[in-house]
Amino acid sequence: MAENKSKYDRQLSYICLLSYAVDTESIGQSKAKCVCAFLQELNDAVGAKFVEESPEALLETNPAFFSQFSLIIATQLAENVVLKLDRICRQQNVILVIARSYGLTGLVRISLKEHDVVESKPEHSREDLKLHKPWPELKRSVDDFDIDTEDSVIHKNIPYVVLLIKLAEEWRNMHDGMLPSTKEEQNQFRDLVRSKRRSSDEENYKEAWAASVSLWDPPGISSDLRNIIEDSSADVNSNSSDFWVLVAALKEFIANEGEGEAPLEGSIPDMTSLTEYYIILQKIYQEKAEADFLSFERRVRSILKNIGRDLDSIPSASIKSFCRNARKLRVLRYRSLEDEFSSPLTAELQRYLGDEDKRLWKYVRELDEDVSRLKTIGVGLLNDMGCVGANLSEDLISEMCRFGASELHCVAAFVGGIASQEVIKLITKQFIPISGTFIFNGIDHKSQQLAL
Repeated sequence: MAENKSKYDRQLSYICLLSYAVDTESIGQSKAKCVCAFLQELNDAVGAKFVEESPEALLETNPAFFSQFSLIIATQLAENVVLKLDRICRQQNVILVIARSYGLTGLVRISLKEHDVVESKPEHSREDLKLHKPWPELKRSVDDFDIDTEDSVIHKNIPYVVLLIKLAEEWRNMHDGMLPSTKEEQNQFRDLVRSKRRSSDEENYKEAWAASVSLWDPPGISSDLRNIIEDSSADVNSNSSDFWVLVAALKEFIANEGEGEAPLEGSIPDMTSLTEYYIILQKIYQEKAEADFLSFERRVRSILKNIGRDLDSIPSASIKSFCRNARKLRVLRYRSLEDEFSSPLTAELQRYLGDEDKRLWKYVRELDEDVSRLKTIGVGLLNDMGCVGANLSEDLISEMCRFGASELHCVAAFVGGIASQEVIKLITKQFIPISGTFIFNGIDHKSQQLAL
């Protein structure tokens, strides 16, 4: 959606050929019509339509128009228009992504009530191998290994999972059934692992030494997951979403079959091992994960029955995906734009305004009249928001005036790329989208997220 412009501005001029996938025959025609036609050629499996009417007019005459979409991207809209659009989108549970390019700056903002992520795919995630609490099948398999074998080939190819469980048992036998807890004990355990190593090429013992932290500091239930299962939305009823029904089942599983732990994922990392040993371990972990899934699924079906929903209303594939990713769930809740404007988080605003590195201060020109007027408006807005006494840099004000509301191709392309990336996250419910307002500073090539 574009800012309201005159009929002439909405038609293609020669300069527009530089930024749109159009040809010379399109000059003088509607931008929406031409761009729609050419964009469809990029993927003939995608349908596209255009409406030759400004967003402002649609909001006034036909607000129900916006309810037909699952996600709306709004660009270059005025504040009052965005506020009105946000209210409508929230009423209809439509995701709104706002993008703005202004001179050498830009922003991207997501607005919706709640976004639940099952496949968050964090960059850094510790494996949950249950080394501190091996279940009976894993324990029996580990007992079959002899880590003191004289066979050098076998000795340097025993998986580190086996080594740590064996050595943890040895430690417990000498310490009243307790695992290392103090820093001194942890170092002593690492020394125990190192003492079992016979040669410098035994990589499995290096892996065991590095992974030993999982014995006294297992991944367990993270603070994010704890907050989710203790959320009031986990008290489900017939109107609850599938996600919160699954969370309710997860809460029950953790309290019962899981014995304080989330369901096992079932995958194991690469490690130094003979192939046959690795396959044995892999099978044991997969079987445990499948058993956890079946227990979890029974709890899901039981909850669906209790709240009066169809027992098959949540597919097994969705339950399995949730079960495998239970430790990595994320719930994001976004403030409405109206709340953000009327009651911003003043501490965040003050911090940002006081950070010299984040200001746009270069390439200043004299624009005295505009600078003075904009500064008066800016200080007034900050006072209204509760940031009384906040200082606005003259250089920052001058830069914003110098931009003159221009939309530069390179900045617009960058901001559009960020917005499209966030849209993919929102639609697929994979990865974690931005949780605040993304600000891009094209002068210093810096960016930041603000929680306002």
